Amino acid sequence: MAAAAVAMPVALALPSEADLPYEEDVLRDPHSIRPWRRYLAARAAAPLLERAVIYERAVRALPGSYKLWHAYLLERTAAAEPHRGEHPANEALNRAFERALATLHRMPRIWEMYLAALLEQRLVTRARRAFDRALRALPVTQHHRVWPLYLRLAALPSCPAETSIRIYRRFLQFDTSRADELVELLVSAGRWQEAADHIVSVLNGGSDVSDNDRALLLKLCDLLAKHADEVAGLKVEAVLRGAMREFPDEAGRLRALLAECYARRGLYDKARDVFEEGVTTAATAAEFALVFEAYAQLEQSLVAAKMEKTADEEGDKLVTGCWLADGDDGDMCLARLERLLDRRQELLNGVLLRQNPHDVAQWHRRVKLFDNEPARQAATYVEAVRTVDPAKATGKPSTLWVSFAKMYEAHGNLDSADEVFAKATQASHRSADDLATVWCEWAEMQLRHKRFDKAIALMRQATAEPSAEVKLRAAAAAAAAGDDEPAQLKLHKSAKLWSFYVDLEESLGTLASTRAAYEGAMAARAADGDQLRLVPRGARLFEDSFAAYEMGANLFGHPHSKPIWDTYLERFVARHGGSKAERARELFAEATRRAPPHDRARLFLRHARYEEEFGSAARAMAVYDEAARSVPASDRASVYEAYAGRAAELRGVPKVRRVYEQAIESGGLPRRDALALCLRLAALEEALGEAARARAVFVHASGYGDPDADEEFWAKWSGFEVRHGDERTFTDMLRIRRTQKHAKTPGVHVNGELKDEKKKRCADQLGATQSKRQRV
Repeated sequence: MAAAAVAMPVALALPSEADLPYEEDVLRDPHSIRPWRRYLAARAAAPLLERAVIYERAVRALPGSYKLWHAYLLERTAAAEPHRGEHPANEALNRAFERALATLHRMPRIWEMYLAALLEQRLVTRARRAFDRALRALPVTQHHRVWPLYLRLAALPSCPAETSIRIYRRFLQFDTSRADELVELLVSAGRWQEAADHIVSVLNGGSDVSDNDRALLLKLCDLLAKHADEVAGLKVEAVLRGAMREFPDEAGRLRALLAECYARRGLYDKARDVFEEGVTTAATAAEFALVFEAYAQLEQSLVAAKMEKTADEEGDKLVTGCWLADGDDGDMCLARLERLLDRRQELLNGVLLRQNPHDVAQWHRRVKLFDNEPARQAATYVEAVRTVDPAKATGKPSTLWVSFAKMYEAHGNLDSADEVFAKATQASHRSADDLATVWCEWAEMQLRHKRFDKAIALMRQATAEPSAEVKLRAAAAAAAAGDDEPAQLKLHKSAKLWSFYVDLEESLGTLASTRAAYEGAMAARAADGDQLRLVPRGARLFEDSFAAYEMGANLFGHPHSKPIWDTYLERFVARHGGSKAERARELFAEATRRAPPHDRARLFLRHARYEEEFGSAARAMAVYDEAARSVPASDRASVYEAYAGRAAELRGVPKVRRVYEQAIESGGLPRRDALALCLRLAALEEALGEAARARAVFVHASGYGDPDADEEFWAKWSGFEVRHGDERTFTDMLRIRRTQKHAKTPGVHVNGELKDEKKKRCADQLGATQSKRQRV
């Protein structure tokens, strides 16, 4: 029967007449691969059954030919792919692979094809044996091509767990970096002890902690916490705490696992201790949230369990009416849960303060959490002022001292508030302004409680300049510590402190003490112009106030001296009027001399008004004349306008004419200002009936006018000629305009403005011409 089965394909595959040339070639040289390949290429369209006969003959003649076997196995594999399980095509394929490996057992590609085919057929036992043979037959350098397929076999659902574990144990001898896969396999199989032992062996065998070792250690912690009863030989708490020290960023999760381990054993008090340690030492808000959530879940589960147990035992109590016999601690569990939830804000604030202990705002928020507990508020303030470093603080540490003292004040304990303020004045502060705030708040507290003498005494103490010995001692201490100069040495120069002190003296002190306060402020160079606001209290105080103004004007420069001089001149003129004209003139001259150039015009005009009111017209005109020569060119036109206006009222038209002529002839005016003054002079001459003089002014002003830009000027000249001229004068006007337009010869220039404008227009025209030429 078997012989018939073998002979049938041979009979079916008898060569035809077209195959005779190829048969002759292979018979002539059967041990050469070329005639066989030509024969197979010629029969490429034949069925696999016929080609298989040729392949079998070829590999029998050339059993070591890799090319023939590879092509034959590929065709066999393609033919077996549509079939699954125990099919004759798969069995024929497997027998072909076995015959090929008899001579090609050193070829990794043949092994890969065979092993992949066995995996597709789901033949676990046969595949495992074939894998073992492949690993024994191939050198170690080729094993990396076999193990991926072997691990696929271990992952098959039909592969027993013991087989998969053994496969992975062998694989880890080849590649130790994938130990976590074996751990996952052991865990999925429920073999907790073996998983833990394997992790320990891997961790003890390595020197440096890698990412893989980190994952393994965390997995070990998870196993110990959740399966502590099944894992023996390891100290759970020691392992977990060692992992916390090794990986601080995972401390929250590890604490939760340790507490869960204790809770599974029924050690709830120890679990609470671990959770308390976690919520009070958490370094980040995320870690705190994780531990707190686990803590709350534990308490909730205990409350639920107690309530369920109480409901079950309600009818089974043997002793009733005695609270000592009642073993129900459900209320205690519920109280613990409520207490935990109430402490959440406090615990979270502690986390934020551990991240930045110098955050002043967070300390204030912590104090507010204890509004109903004055003792804890005081303790929190003490801890805050001891912890916060002013050099590193975010916010103002002085507000902690002030709030601390106000807490005692709110409870009526003024002596303790004074002690806090006294310590605050000696503490380190970032700036003198912060220290001044503390002193001012201390004095304001005294004012709120009607202790006026003590408030003034505090301000006098704060504004007193330290002695030379104190300065030297403080400077030496700061240099030794490497710090900056203490704020206490700069306190007596604080403008804020002196301002408060002066206000206090004005309200509660005497005339002499008020004057002494102002003198001290100016001597310390702590006051500015806005703070010199002495209120005269009788005629004998005016001279003192004027002396203070002079002192302030000498101490400060521009712009701080401007309000001082304005107030000084106003008060002096209001007080003395024209009785001390020489002194007033000296003050105006001094103020003008010290003022910046852009502010002199205002002082000159103010001086001129004083001369008009208390002096003479001649002096006023002299002041205007000096102003016109001294002020900057940008302000000169406005001065000349005011000069001309006052001259018309005080001296008449001839003086006005001389003012305009002086302005036009003096030079130094911007072009447009000079042109405007010429137009005003021409209008004056026309109003006086002096047409010839007005025409001469227009002719002179044409040197300032631009034929293209100043259309208003040429329109006014044209209108003037229509009203007062004739054909000749009108023609002269047109000739002058045309001449200037074509010749572009500037007349009188001021600061070269006309010349610059014409140069700019010429440059623009030249640029446009060049651009046009470039385009062409």
